[in-house]
Amino acid sequence: MSEDLQVKQLKPIYPAEEHDNIRSLLEYAADTYGDDAAFILKERQGNRKEEPAYRRVSYKELKEDVRRLGAGLMAMGISNARIAIIGENSYHWQLAYLTAMSGLGICVPLDKGLPYAELKTSIQKSGCNILIFDKSHANLAEQLREDAANPVSTPTAVSEYICMNDDENYLCFRELLDKGSEQIAAGHTAFDSLTVNREELSNLIFTSGTTSAAKAVMLNQRNIMFNVYSLKQSEDIRHGDVNIALLPFHHTFGATGQLLMYACGVTTVFCDGLKYIQKNFVEYHVSVFIGVPLLLEAMYKKIMAGIRKQGKEKTFERAVALSRMLKKVGIDVRRKLFKDILNELGGNLRMVVSGASALDSAVIRGYEDLGVSVVQGYGMTESAPVIAAENMLNRSPGSIGYGIPGVDVRIASPNEEGIGEIIVKSPSVMMGYYQDEAETSKVLEDGWLHTGDLAYLDGKGYIHICGRSKNVIVLKNGKNVYPEEIETLIEELPYVKENIVFGEVRREDADDRDEVLTAKIVYDKDMMKDKYGAVSDEEIRKTVEQDIDRINSNMPKYKHVHRLILQTEEMTKTTTGKVKRHEEKKKHI
Repeated sequence: MSEDLQVKQLKPIYPAEEHDNIRSLLEYAADTYGDDAAFILKERQGNRKEEPAYRRVSYKELKEDVRRLGAGLMAMGISNARIAIIGENSYHWQLAYLTAMSGLGICVPLDKGLPYAELKTSIQKSGCNILIFDKSHANLAEQLREDAANPVSTPTAVSEYICMNDDENYLCFRELLDKGSEQIAAGHTAFDSLTVNREELSNLIFTSGTTSAAKAVMLNQRNIMFNVYSLKQSEDIRHGDVNIALLPFHHTFGATGQLLMYACGVTTVFCDGLKYIQKNFVEYHVSVFIGVPLLLEAMYKKIMAGIRKQGKEKTFERAVALSRMLKKVGIDVRRKLFKDILNELGGNLRMVVSGASALDSAVIRGYEDLGVSVVQGYGMTESAPVIAAENMLNRSPGSIGYGIPGVDVRIASPNEEGIGEIIVKSPSVMMGYYQDEAETSKVLEDGWLHTGDLAYLDGKGYIHICGRSKNVIVLKNGKNVYPEEIETLIEELPYVKENIVFGEVRREDADDRDEVLTAKIVYDKDMMKDKYGAVSDEEIRKTVEQDIDRINSNMPKYKHVHRLILQTEEMTKTTTGKVKRHEEKKKHI
């Protein structure tokens, strides 16, 4: 075995404070940012056609609302609880999370897309006795309550159902907040007196996948707050920025990212839905956000499609060439030159943080050409979650940067190509998997988290992900193919919305079995017609085959794609936009 390769760490470049726990973070934010807006909330009394009203929630008010909700819950006898939260991103979701994490018990954020059976299994596995939900999940809560009354059903431990929104069938937040105000006015200080032990279990988070296979990651507040501290030291998130909360809060990247926004004094707004995203960027003048590649690539392709539709493609290309040339001699005119395009995104967008999976380097360059900085991050729930990242001083398109401050990252046992598994040791690394010592021992060895992700270091020490070890295709000749490498090249084709590459057995003869590479591609039908004049299935396939042949010609033969599956239907994905590779592959083998 080769010696492990040490990964560089980002140097702290921004002032930061490490908070002991989430309660102390809220105290800091209220004291430091005071009357500045923590949230801007859109409130409609009637239908969507009416002009909305906007409510600013200051950092002082955020802290006070958490106090009120906590006091109201404790007046109901709720403490030392296991609190499940399910719902769309909202201010009330954050109130539930922050209150639970301020000493009320263990918080269990649940995927908003869970079907009923998986919701019930998750609640049973985690032992939750409180369920907090929004109005869009009231039907699931009702099913759960009815199921509990069924004598032949296995009940959950839930004893209290609380709706974030007004609902006559359930206790709701408005009532709890009012009750909390009464408690505080009467001098009750039970919630204010709660303490938080940063070393104790505080968060149970289910990994992606069906709950029969999903593992529950145990995080304490030391894990989470160290990650926030490390990110604040290294990333250019500014007091006064406007962030649009696009990543689901139940996902660790979304949750930790939001805590980072509090630490930096950022104003958070919410999206009305993906089809309104551009309108929302303009409406709130969004300046930063944390997203996933699928969203960032879709936004960029929409910008480029608009340019083509106006017949300005050549003009745009000349402007890009000019701005690149000027930038080389220290003159940056990007934001002036492309002001009209940036105005379509609100005019203030300056920085995007991308995570969850690799972002197409061509898309990164595209945003950079417009004057929008893109930094990539990498992590996993088991590390609360960020492990490595780029920042404004350390970026390399196609890489995930260096380890973030205080996080020891290594490439374990690299092969002759320098490819090995990413392993991590830091205060962010999880306590383990809940009630699963066997799985915990597989990934935690002597304090090192074995991620299962394969990577190599380039000449400057930047980390480049090759893919998951479980996705590697081992050919008969012993060669390893990392499908993500080929997928990145296919993703650059303008009509490709998403794709996966996998191996299929070519022959059933046991003595001559080998795998051929298959690419499954979801393409944009309109672009095929408008840009390539391809309408029929035969024309579309011919267009794709020509591009795949070109990609093949630049790679060794063992990496050639031999079979194509083309479709317009989207693939099955997780809530963070990752394709469920195994499920998609199963449809064709």
